[in-house]
This record gives sequence, structure tokens and C-alpha cells, in this order.
Amino acid sequence: MAHIIHRLDIGGMENGLVNLINHMPGERFRHAIICMTDYTDFRHRIQRDDVTLHALHKREGKDLRVHLRLWRLLRALRPDIVHTRNFGTLEAQATAALSGVRARVHGEHGWDVGDLDGTRSRNRRLRRLVRPLVGHYIALSQHQKGYLRDAIGVAPDRLSHIFNGVDTGRFAPRVEAACTTPLPEGFRTPGTFVIGTVMRMQAVKAPLNLARAFVALRERMPADFPRLRLAMIGDGPLRAEVQRYLEQSGVAHQAWLPGAREDIPDCLRALDLFVLPSLAEGICNTILEAMATGLPVVATDVGGNPDLVQPGATGVLVPAGDADAIASALAGYPGDAARTASEGANARARAEADFSMEAMVTGYMAVYDRVLARR
Repeated sequence: MAHIIHRLDIGGMENGLVNLINHMPGERFRHAIICMTDYTDFRHRIQRDDVTLHALHKREGKDLRVHLRLWRLLRALRPDIVHTRNFGTLEAQATAALSGVRARVHGEHGWDVGDLDGTRSRNRRLRRLVRPLVGHYIALSQHQKGYLRDAIGVAPDRLSHIFNGVDTGRFAPRVEAACTTPLPEGFRTPGTFVIGTVMRMQAVKAPLNLARAFVALRERMPADFPRLRLAMIGDGPLRAEVQRYLEQSGVAHQAWLPGAREDIPDCLRALDLFVLPSLAEGICNTILEAMATGLPVVATDVGGNPDLVQPGATGVLVPAGDADAIASALAGYPGDAARTASEGANARARAEADFSMEAMVTGYMAVYDRVLARR
């Protein structure tokens, strides 16, 4: 099986791919990951030694030669199934068809920052043009499933909705007696309340909106604000700008922006509340991981977030792009320990019941078996 992605690096889609490969029955499929650009040390998270990685080094913008390299590679690998992911690899469906691969799957994991709701006419035309070549679609959110069905015209029998799975053993609630914190010394002390996120610091994730919401809490809850902390874990082009804003606002001493981390389970266990201010989402792995960790979640009401967060039970949904709405939602937690604990426990229970790795693997295997039978 050949999985075609843009780049193997830290990210929700990439994490979902690695989890799928690590948990699929080893005797059923061998896997090749084809990166249209390149791969990073993130590859070390793959736990199987029979997975091959291939980098095609696509240039920025249009690069027709990359499809020739992809065609040659597919002819050499001769995979039974090609599975492309997200809009950036959709054109590879045509290359896979020309190379002779007859079982083809395409997954939609999230939205591009330049097309947050799928309405860009050029992108929609390409989706419709490629549609006959795709044997089966997988949408991670109900929002994307509805878009593919209604706007692109994908027949319901060629469309599946599969949640990402989360490792509820690796991501588990904090046990105080055995808790190892990655937070800087003195950052968390008795009585502090840590608000945090894990994200790529890029425009679609709107990290500045979270920083603005945190600063707004200084006016909303002046008595409690000195004990509040903000942890923004992840790297990206906006990290320096977020850091500057926090410094200029005079709250940098209450914030921790460590960049990319490998100890995400421990980072999440160091939080009291998880926040995701994204402008667009598919199914967010970090929300699933936060829920499994037993954290209430404040998230924007976009994409697949409403599939995960149950307002009043496991957290709050707020309008996208509204820092004041985020601040208002955050203000409801630091002074209400019972609510924080109850919603966190509900989140953990839902992660265990509805978002298991086993359910995810079963869903993907069913799609793969189906396209192989059609072939």
C-alpha cells in the first residue's frame, strides 16, 4: 500500500497516518509512504521496520516533473492500493491511475488556509474533475463528508466517515504522585491554573487569537489573573510574533512557548484546560489527545470540532476568529474546580468509548477491503 502525502512532519494528519500504520495488522499490508516534498525525524515514530519512505522533492508551485518521478516510483513499487491525503496530493490520483494502480482512496483531513470552507472555485473544479478517478473517499469530519457529498457530488456509497483514533494508554490523566512536568521551574505552583494548547503556529490555527484572549482575561478577572498561566506548545512561522505580542502586553512571564516538543503526553498532563482557536479543522488529533488526558476543551465551532466537543459536557464551542468569545469561555474555568473536573472526566470517558485506535483501524481496513474487491 502506498500512502501519498505532502510532507512527513509534525502534524495531525501525519500523526494519524503513523498511528494507522503502527496499529494495522502487520500481516495484511506492507506500507510505503511517498512524500511529495520530503520527510523529517518524525519518521522515527513509525514502529514497524518494513515501512519504506520516499521523498520526491517537489518544488514550490507547479512542478510537472514530480508526477513523472511519482509515476516511475509507483511502477516500481506496484502497490495494490494508493491512498492520497488532503487537497495537496489530489492530483496524484491521476498519476496513480496512469501508473496502473486500480484501487485508489483519497482522504480529507482538514482545510487549506487559502480555502477554509472549500468554496474556492478553482479547487472545487479540480475536486470534481478528479472525482471519477477516486475509488473511495474518507472524510474525518461530518462537515467534510457533507461537503464532498453535496458540493463535489461524491456518491454516498463511495464515501466513509472515520474518526481518528487516540492512544488512551499513552494519553491519560495526570496522576499527581507520579507526574513528571515539562514546565519550567516555578511556572506551575500551588493555586496556578494552566491554560494551554498544542498546535502548529500558523495562520489557520490562529495562535494570536489565543494570546489575545489570554491578555483579555487580565481585564475580565483581575483578581485571578496573576495565578493564570498560558502554555502554547508548537513551532511555526507565527511563534515569534505571538511571543512579541505577549512581551509587549506585559504577560510574557506568565507564558511558556517552548516550540516543538516530543513529550506531548507529559505536556498535556501539565495543563488544566485545553484550547484550540483554529479558523478551520478536520478532526483535530490534539483535541482527541487532550480529551483522553482528561481535559475540558474550548474550541472554535469549525470543521470537525463539533463532532468531538459536546458543549456543557466536555467543553465549550466558540465562534472562529473571535478572541473575546474565547476569553469569555476561558473565564468560566479557573474559579470552578468542579466544572473543570467534571468536563475533564466526561472528555476522558468519551475518548475511551468513541475514539479508540481499534475503531479507527477497523474503519480503514473495511475501506481498503472494499476497494480491493472492486478492483
